[in-house]
Amino acid sequence: MALLLLRNRKASALGIPRILRDNVEPFSLNSEKIIGAFASVDVIIRSYCSGSGMKKFDFTDLTRPHTWYPLARKKVRKVILHVGPTNSGKTHQALSRLESSSSGIYCGPLRLLAWEVAKRLNKANVSCDLITGQEREEVDGAKHRAVTVEMADVVSDYDCAVIDEIQMLGCKTRGFSFTRALLGISANELHLCGDPAAVPLIQQILQVTGDDVTVQSYERLLPLVPLNVPLGSFSNIQTGDCIVTFSRHEIYRLKKAIESRGKHLCSIVYGSLPPETRTRQATRFNDASSELDVLVASDAIGMGLNLNISRIIFSTMKKFDGVELRDLTVPEVKQIAGRAGRYGSKFPVGEVTCLDSEDLPLLHKSLLEPSPMLESAGLFPNFDLIYMYSRLHPDSSLYGILEHFLENAKLSKNYFFANCEEVLKVATVIDQLPLRLHEKYLFCISPVDMNDDISSQGLTQFATNYSKKGIVQLREIFTPGTLQVPKTQAALRELESIHKVLDLYVWLSFRLEESFPDRELAASQKAICSMLIEEFLERLGWQKPRVKKVTPRPKLSSLLSRDVKQYL
Repeated sequence: MALLLLRNRKASALGIPRILRDNVEPFSLNSEKIIGAFASVDVIIRSYCSGSGMKKFDFTDLTRPHTWYPLARKKVRKVILHVGPTNSGKTHQALSRLESSSSGIYCGPLRLLAWEVAKRLNKANVSCDLITGQEREEVDGAKHRAVTVEMADVVSDYDCAVIDEIQMLGCKTRGFSFTRALLGISANELHLCGDPAAVPLIQQILQVTGDDVTVQSYERLLPLVPLNVPLGSFSNIQTGDCIVTFSRHEIYRLKKAIESRGKHLCSIVYGSLPPETRTRQATRFNDASSELDVLVASDAIGMGLNLNISRIIFSTMKKFDGVELRDLTVPEVKQIAGRAGRYGSKFPVGEVTCLDSEDLPLLHKSLLEPSPMLESAGLFPNFDLIYMYSRLHPDSSLYGILEHFLENAKLSKNYFFANCEEVLKVATVIDQLPLRLHEKYLFCISPVDMNDDISSQGLTQFATNYSKKGIVQLREIFTPGTLQVPKTQAALRELESIHKVLDLYVWLSFRLEESFPDRELAASQKAICSMLIEEFLERLGWQKPRVKKVTPRPKLSSLLSRDVKQYL
């Protein structure tokens, strides 16, 4: 039964249907693993379809997600919660145990964190693979892996496992990946690092697993001093300062305002910059011999980068979250403010203040308040359940199946459904193409930004070519050798979007290897994008935006072929 799902052309183990954001064993490419993964679907179907038929079993009952991971349930795991504020040493303690273990896995929320851990372990002569959605760096004989949390391996046994920033299991969009790692990783010791606000929920979730749970609390290693005086004038900026804002335009405006005084040069970090560019900008800021001695950043600095910051300065205490302009939450304030005064840096005391005096009361109040306790963890059904549910609705589109499943699914009070708006947006496009269910599902969970015209059209073209020819040549949508240093903010945004398209191609190439053969070309062009963006940051920087009566939609990049179809 399950073997009928296989296409005639081969797919890597990363392309099998059991994934949701890499919800598979991602490290072997042999056919036995593929068949075994598909067979798991068949086993579930047979076990649930005895008697008078499948309809007796309620596939929408998701009240016992811990039972989805039989390997982890075979053992009593020793779970250690390392909780405390930023710069308290909690992650260091967990990584020390990982380093001394016979085998292990680190799961972090960002590629940058996985890079850092892999580098640390290999430097300590502990061979460690780096596995993210877009990278595979395997070391001979390695029994340790540093991965992004979506790549968490739940089909292997480990001596030790570490999940970093575990409080993110309450995240509306990515929380389900942390829940999956928490419930599914089979390790003798499972170390969870994060905010104390996650402790009661995790203890409650793990009551049914039989795991042995202990809590270790940490205090900040260095003091964090909230100042009673705002920054006021940019003439008061000092070496080691980081000014935080929440829009690209404000970042460049602040950069110019600071640099125009002739005393400081600024590094820049924000979310849509390629990870490689963010890392290099952070490295230059940390380098005492560099001219870039001030950092202007978004809340992207909240995790994933080691920064030598003396003082955090909030330019505003409000943030637009995609729906409304709101005050920063207590966890957001603490996460950002805690980046000041890194242990082992030249700044023994961290300070935090605001640009304007009216924001100081909210800053001080937020730092004193405890973070609100997490009430539930994210959850999302894996492909096994979606596939079996689809058999009850054979004529439905993937969008219809997902929508109907989510509307009827049952959860316990400890869980909530992750926001799948992006998945459904892709499904509306992919359903137009002659693809099988698991292929549609793969494209739906790919890392595409559907709010970015170039990124979304890149996905559409990849899926279209795949459905027509079974192979996607990168040159059909992208012209190598034509990338240039951007000269305007609009050109910079376009180059960042092109980087997303190339990143998407690399992601797909690890899951459909024979169908996306140009991984090396895509990776090299990604690297060029990063370098050109960084050159823009250094050479051109901020430019005063032109006043326009009407703001047009971003144009499709000239580097994309003209036959990209608009499905949106």
